Amino acid sequence: MTLSVLSGKTYFIRTFGCQMNLHDSERVSGLLDSYGCLEVAEPADADIVIFMTCCVREAADTRLYGQCSSCKSLPVAPHGKRVIAVGGCIAQRDGEGLLTNLDNVDVIFGTHSIAHVGELIADALQSGGHHVRCEEHEDSDATSMPWHRATSYHSWVPIMTGCNNFCSYCIVPYVRGREKSRPFDEIVDEVTSLVRCGVREVTLLGQNVNSYGRDLFGAPRFADLLRAVGDTGIERIRFTSSHPKDLLPETIEAMAEVPAVMPHLHLAVQSGSSRVLKEMNRRYTREDYLSLVDAVRSKIPNIALTTDIIVGFPGETEDDFLETLSLAREVGYAQAFTFIYSKRKGTPAAEIDDPTPHEVILDRFNRLVKVIEDGAFAYNSEFNGSVVPVLIEGTSKKDATVLQGKSPWNQTVHAPVPTGVDPLTLVGRMVDVRIDTTKTWYLSGSLESDFR
Repeated sequence: MTLSVLSGKTYFIRTFGCQMNLHDSERVSGLLDSYGCLEVAEPADADIVIFMTCCVREAADTRLYGQCSSCKSLPVAPHGKRVIAVGGCIAQRDGEGLLTNLDNVDVIFGTHSIAHVGELIADALQSGGHHVRCEEHEDSDATSMPWHRATSYHSWVPIMTGCNNFCSYCIVPYVRGREKSRPFDEIVDEVTSLVRCGVREVTLLGQNVNSYGRDLFGAPRFADLLRAVGDTGIERIRFTSSHPKDLLPETIEAMAEVPAVMPHLHLAVQSGSSRVLKEMNRRYTREDYLSLVDAVRSKIPNIALTTDIIVGFPGETEDDFLETLSLAREVGYAQAFTFIYSKRKGTPAAEIDDPTPHEVILDRFNRLVKVIEDGAFAYNSEFNGSVVPVLIEGTSKKDATVLQGKSPWNQTVHAPVPTGVDPLTLVGRMVDVRIDTTKTWYLSGSLESDFR
């Protein structure tokens, strides 16, 4: 096998799921770039089609099967032979079993085998057949791989991998493994290097960033990491995901005191019922969560709180759901990702029978969405007439004459493109926008300053 066969080949990557998957895709892209491959915008133009998968919900499986099957109708690959590869969490979970339903897949690589993607694809191009690598542990470290960032102004920075929490509904610990923190200095050095390259915003990634360092130092050191990353000169720091049971007072203090840490916290509650939270193995109560919210808001009064909520967890009663509804009203989330429970084989919750009719669960879901929308609109309305600093990401997908960017509170903000200015030259720039219109999911206004 020789990796030279990859030179000049075109590739397309489609990513499903969380920010960790997006970063994994950047690593795969960077690795293929280093072998002389060229990225293209459409599967039809690719010699190599890669699906980076998520298995948190059943819909992700369905989407993967549909898109892999659709590859059968693609025209002949530019260089004659096309390789279809599946990576990420579904690949790690199912391994060679994927071939039962996906007979046109050539390569399968798990979450711990990303560094070997080039070898696997090269083998498939040269010898045909199926090439599978889904070991539970690998000596190679994906964080040391080259990567291809999607933007010049933002970078994902993984600080740890894996999860030790074993929430009863969640498959992640089984496909991502146990928590493993990156060395403290290595993370800080990476961000320092990114700042030198012109990156203005980083997002620190981990399944549970609040427990960062427990395996290295015996206790979490996420607060120390936030302060050290803040000292690199980076302008904006975001992070995800944040488990409530591990959000320590010192982390809240660091969020309030480090100017670069954005006033936004994604704090997944999942349910407002202490009984359901116990069944979920979340290891906090409704009261614990609300106390955390009070503690955060006492230090950062205008913080944007966002969350994840599951509706229809097995055994959830109407009273349980009403507790979730009331918690959502009390917190007043700036945004929430709401999901109907999806049974994941291999998790404890999958063994629980639930007679609740689907139409009842759907009605609860719709009622929750309405409460979330009301809270988001109320939160955004507080910004009417204010001036917010916005990091420009490009133009609106609906209107190329409108700039789109993110506020410190992670709100989408729109403003007209200045007359005679190419919007592409403004991507990654900062500008102040005076807000004159507030909607449920975005703000809009007019420019108040020059780009910087």
